Amino acid sequence: MEPNMSFSQDMDDEYEKLIRRMNPPRVVIDNESCKNATVIQVDSANRHGILLEVVQILTDLNLVITKAYISSDGGWFMDVFNVIDQDGNKITDEEILDYIQKSLGPDSSCFGRSVDVLSSTEHTAIELIGRDRPGLLSELTAVLTHLKCNVVSAEIWTHNTRAAAVMQITDQGTGYAITDEERLSRIKELLCNVLGSSQSKEAKTEVNTHVAIHAERRLHQMMFDDRDYEQIGDEEDEDERQRPNVSVVNWYDKDYSVVSVRCKDRPKLLFDTVCTLTDMQYVVFHGSVDAEGSEAYQEYYIRHVDGSPVKSEAERQRVIQCLEAAIKRRVSEGLKLELCTTDRAGLLSDVTRIFRENSLTVTQAEVTTRGGKAVNIFYVRDASGYNVDAKTIDSIRQVIGQTILKVKGNGSKERKQKVAQETQSRFLFGGLFKSRSFCNFGLVRSYS
Repeated sequence: MEPNMSFSQDMDDEYEKLIRRMNPPRVVIDNESCKNATVIQVDSANRHGILLEVVQILTDLNLVITKAYISSDGGWFMDVFNVIDQDGNKITDEEILDYIQKSLGPDSSCFGRSVDVLSSTEHTAIELIGRDRPGLLSELTAVLTHLKCNVVSAEIWTHNTRAAAVMQITDQGTGYAITDEERLSRIKELLCNVLGSSQSKEAKTEVNTHVAIHAERRLHQMMFDDRDYEQIGDEEDEDERQRPNVSVVNWYDKDYSVVSVRCKDRPKLLFDTVCTLTDMQYVVFHGSVDAEGSEAYQEYYIRHVDGSPVKSEAERQRVIQCLEAAIKRRVSEGLKLELCTTDRAGLLSDVTRIFRENSLTVTQAEVTTRGGKAVNIFYVRDASGYNVDAKTIDSIRQVIGQTILKVKGNGSKERKQKVAQETQSRFLFGGLFKSRSFCNFGLVRSYS
């Protein structure tokens, strides 16, 4: 049986290579047709997951996708994106433009596999998930410091009483990945003790030394598998202004389910929704995205990979809940702090300990180390869930260093407002797939 399965897989791979040679992917970058954005068009033979891979490449470059048109009906995939940089300008950096061409063009490798960006030969990846509580990050990093591990990079999310993290660690002494199985087993055991019982849903720790991973993609998968989308507490207590507006209806004439998402815009929103639909095994056949103002609107025409639209009310509710969770996981709650200093062993442990001692809890964190420099972003709140007192922050900054730890404002809202005011031209394909235009073609609700 196994040899036959292997033969079948080899045949599929060869067929995919043939299709690729006959229809090589093509990317066109246009800085002329749109006044306020760079237009990127990607054409390729179609397959499941290709949309996510393209969006992931653009998102990893910190590009802002203000508009998009998606079409992958049949065997061909075509996407058009309007993108700007973090300052609201067109993309003119030749290195970035060249990278996009190489990553998405005919010589790219991304169309034959999932996109990976982290090297597993340099770092050891640790995945953690468990019940969130004040001081959790401080305790986890203290254990790693005690075990002579250095955190090179990390992404930490919290949502719906759950906390998840993907960390890249090295040995403090050598600076290389940790490969000793006994030591890795000890690291896993002690981290599980901090998270809670490893025998239940309460906690899970995985140590990976072989496979490169994409941290944000894994965080979505981990929290989805942990069922963080299931409502905890009373939904009426949630601020309706902050809650995403997600709807799912069936278009019977075409056997599509139409997913509409309207919410406050923020960085990487498109990646989060596309990632969730892909991991839930749905295929996006058509879609449009408009995120030029402070609010983002996304519309997708989907089917399950088995070819069927959403089949039941229970499935419809699950799609809605999962998309809402995907959007809210990355919502930055709390005061934003930026730490920038020379990296050293135990730095993350020391900083998070100071937060904990001053009754602050970390709701989200991004840890990066480059060229011996640590640049860490923390979103913090009072341990009771309230806004942080200014005197507390002043005290913490005096301990850590006024120039090392800074309070950062959120400039994305102002940038989006500026882009919305300045944008005059319509997107090339913007009106083709708006939900209003489909209302005249038999779009009906599936459920009463």
